[in-house]
Amino acid sequence: MPIIAPSLLACDFANIQSECEMLNASQADWFHIDVMDGVFVPNISFGMPVIQAMKKHSQKPMDVHLMIVQPERYIKEFKAVGADILTVHYEASTHLHRTLQAIKDEGMKAGVALNPHTPVSLLKDTIRDIDLVCMMSVNPGFGGQKFIEHTYTKVRELKAIINEAGADTLIEIDGGVTSENAAALVEAGADVLVAGSFVFKSKDPIATIAQLKGK
Repeated sequence: MPIIAPSLLACDFANIQSECEMLNASQADWFHIDVMDGVFVPNISFGMPVIQAMKKHSQKPMDVHLMIVQPERYIKEFKAVGADILTVHYEASTHLHRTLQAIKDEGMKAGVALNPHTPVSLLKDTIRDIDLVCMMSVNPGFGGQKFIEHTYTKVRELKAIINEAGADTLIEIDGGVTSENAAALVEAGADVLVAGSFVFKSKDPIATIAQLKGK
């Protein structure tokens, strides 16, 4: 059964507390939080004060995805505001191994995100140091985009790398996840499903989350 991590990028920002309480009452496992800087991706989302506010109302792990340049500058700050899992982009991390170790030194799980064009083979040398790989199944920066079908192949390739290394890295899919492709993604090897618009724009988000969970 997959881990479900609704993306709060798609929530009603004017009612963050009630949106967090809804997720607490649902079968969601994590809160997925996308941090965008307007440089690495062409959009700006939210930063530390908003995450700190969410943390006050969250009863579940905070899965923080940094879509920012030089993410290593802010590792301690994101730990301080409540991140449990901190994911940096491969494309934004010049010294990836050092950054992963710095995240773990703060007591967080360390994740690496890959843009759609980035091959999974680039993670072979560091896979045993990675707790989670966030595979972008849309081009990062905006919610509500169409799922890229090549993702299934990349998931299978990554699963093979993880198994060959004897690692226990989780595979997370971020972008365009719906009830129509959730089962196929899990079958291909995905462990965590991020869903934003599909959850928060649905008539009954709690039922939608249960549907993604397969219950």
